[in-house]
Amino acid sequence: MRRTDRLFDLIQLLRDGRLHKASDLAEQMEVSVRTIYRDMDTLVASGIPVEGERGVGYILRAPVFMPPMALTQVELEALHLGAALVRQTADTELQEAATRVLTKIDQSMPEPMFGAIDGFGKEIFAAPEVAASFGNMPTIRRAIREQLVMLIDYTALGGRHSRRRIRPLQMEYWGRAWTCTGWCEERSDFRVFRVDRINDILLPGDRFEQEPGQTLVDYLKRFETT
Repeated sequence: MRRTDRLFDLIQLLRDGRLHKASDLAEQMEVSVRTIYRDMDTLVASGIPVEGERGVGYILRAPVFMPPMALTQVELEALHLGAALVRQTADTELQEAATRVLTKIDQSMPEPMFGAIDGFGKEIFAAPEVAASFGNMPTIRRAIREQLVMLIDYTALGGRHSRRRIRPLQMEYWGRAWTCTGWCEERSDFRVFRVDRINDILLPGDRFEQEPGQTLVDYLKRFETT
C-alpha cells in the first residue's frame, strides 16, 4: 500500500473520535508500530488535528473533511455500478479496494445523494467461471505489473493438459470469464489463457523486457483493419 493511501486510511480509522493505540492501528494496517509512529508525526506536521503520544494512543480532536466533489447523480451512479462490477467479478484485493473507493467518494459528497446506499437499484451476479478465477488474479496482476514470467499448469477447454512459461501482458473480462493474454515462450507466439483453467501459477522471479514483436501493442496490431 502506498504511504499516501495508508495515511488516508489512518484518518478514516481515527474519525470515530476514540483513542486508538498504535499497536491496534499497526495490526489493522498490517504495518509495524514504528511505521504508525512515523505516520502520526506526518499527520500532525501536515496540520491534521491528531493528539496523542507514543505508548498512550492517538485521537482525532476535530472532524476532517475532504473537499466536496461535484458529481452528478448519473456520474455517481456510474461509479457505483463500476465498483459493483469489480466487487462481483474481481479478486478479493480489488473488491476491498472498490469498497474503499466508494467510501471515500460518498464521504466527500456535500450531501447524501439518493440511491447511493442501495446501489441505485442494481445487482450484479458473477458467473461460476468468473468466481473460479479469483484465486489466480492477484498473482497474475502482480506479474503483469512487475513484468514477471509465470510458469502455469493449464488445462484447455478440450481437456488437454500443458505447462507453459509465459510473459503476461494483460487480463480481459468477457462477462462470463477472465482471460490472460501473454507471450508463450514454448510457442514463440501470443496465446490467450482462460484464468479459471489455470490450475497452478509459479513466479520463479525472472523478469522480462518488452521486446519488439512481443508486446501488447504488437498483439493488438494483429486485429487492426487495413
